[in-house]
Parts: sequence; C-alpha cells; structure tokens
Amino acid sequence: MPTDVDLSALPFGVKAELKSLPKDLADTVAAHIIVAGQLVDIDPDLAYRHAEAARRRAARLPIVREAAAETAYASGRYDVALREFRAIRRMNGGNELVPVIADCERALGRPRDALELLESLPANEPMEVRIEALLVEAGVRDDLGQRGEAMRLLRAAITRKVGTSHAQARLRYAYANLLLESGDEAAARDWFTAAAALDPDGTLDTSDRLAELDGVRLPEVMELVDEPDDDDPAEGDAAVDSDTAAEDTRATTPSGEGALE
Repeated sequence: MPTDVDLSALPFGVKAELKSLPKDLADTVAAHIIVAGQLVDIDPDLAYRHAEAARRRAARLPIVREAAAETAYASGRYDVALREFRAIRRMNGGNELVPVIADCERALGRPRDALELLESLPANEPMEVRIEALLVEAGVRDDLGQRGEAMRLLRAAITRKVGTSHAQARLRYAYANLLLESGDEAAARDWFTAAAALDPDGTLDTSDRLAELDGVRLPEVMELVDEPDDDDPAEGDAAVDSDTAAEDTRATTPSGEGALE
C-alpha cells in the first residue's frame, strides 16, 4: 500500500463509493487512486500500476475503473483503456465517454469504427462532448488521408467560437498541428501563437512547439534521483512490484482482493 498519502482530501463522491468497502480495504484502494492521480502526468506507467492495484481489489467501483482507464490511456495501453472506458459507460450510461472511446479505436488502427461511434452521438449532446468528438474526428479524418476535411471541421468550429476559451485553444492547436504536418510552418506558427493566447495557464505545450519552429533548443533538465535502498520496498516501483507480488500469492482468495499489507 502507498505510504504517507493524505486520504482526507478525497472528493465526497469518491468517499461515498469507498464506503461500500471494509475500512482497511477502502484506505488501500483510496491510496492507490490518489497516487495514480498524482503520477499520471509524470510517470504514466507507474500511475497505471497503482490504478491496476486498486482495480484488482475493487473492480466493481466506477471510480476505480475510471482511474484504470485514464492511466491506461495516458500510458498508451489503448486496448486496456478501451475495455475500461466501455465498462464505465455501461455502469454510468450517457455519452460523455464516446469521444475517448472513439480515440482508443483510432489508436488501435480502427478509424472506421471510431467514425461510426462518433456519428452515433446525438446532436443535443453538451458542447464539451461535441468539441471532444470533433477533435477526435479531425484526427481520424487525417489518418484516413482526408486532411482537408479535418481542417475544415476545425476551422468551422473556430470561426463559430464554440466552447470555452480552453476549448478554442485546443481547436487552434489541432489546426496548427495539421498545418505543420502539411509543411506550412509560417501559418502553423501563427495558429500555435493564437492557441497560446487562449491558454494562459500553459496547459498545452505551445511554448515547446513554438520553440521548435524557431529553432530554439530547450535545455534538458537532468534530475538526480537516489537509488532506493534494497531493504526499502516502499520506494518507487518497488512499492507497486511488492504489492503486485503479494497480490499474486493471494490470487486464490474467493474475493480476488485478498488480505492487505
């Protein structure tokens, strides 16, 4: 189990789901979910392993399946992400996951399946879902050799100024990326700059893309990390590895969740 994790900051909805578990098990599952969330943008592979440790213990909880899906997606395990996102959709209903499910189909080399799924979305879906679907469709169209259509879709949404400022930044970013892949570096630079103007918090990597276009080499930050002591399995990957090994030795327990460390 991850150590030194503050469980008090869990959202109310997560706590409500975890109440269906015995307290010790709930604490362990919660700790794995929290650490997975902290690591997903830093070390997606390790984040996935924490989410998977939670899933093995409490696979019936939607919040656990969500953590597994998101970390699998972030770490490039699109087959696992597709399975998990589909499971969440069955649990919760609704269409908000259709874009990411379609994107998994696209990543697995099934663009036609992705388009068919996107076309099934009702026209009255919330704007944020429709924008996500449009961004995925643009990528699928480009994969199919329909770059002109992909750019038309993006430009139409930009012109109509649909969605939030951040959504507009993402649309401009996607449009700039297609321009760059088409060889129009000058126009791509303009659109990356336009995306950056709508993304003051820097959630997109527009500064890196602009630096590349300007021929600026950004310094690589080297971080020295002490090797974990051999006798301290609670450090880094070893914590999850030992957790996994212990879980495997208890695979014959009727619940599939086993005892807790």
